[in-house]
Amino acid sequence: MPTIGWFEILIVVAIAIVVLGPKDFPIMLKKVGSWIGSAKRYINNVQNEVSNINIEEDEIKEKKEEKSND
Repeated sequence: MPTIGWFEILIVVAIAIVVLGPKDFPIMLKKVGSWIGSAKRYINNVQNEVSNINIEEDEIKEKKEEKSND
């Protein structure tokens, strides 16, 4: 998997400043940061739900095993 270094990030930022302009660039950074934050929260929620489902399945399996052993 390719890695992104500081030089590549600098090139992307320079192009963004040229395309967007220096006045709109900070506004766009805030929007992108907000989108990234929303995506991280969504992914975190999905991971928590999957983890909860796995825990519930494990509990159900344990109860079935206990009933079969009795």
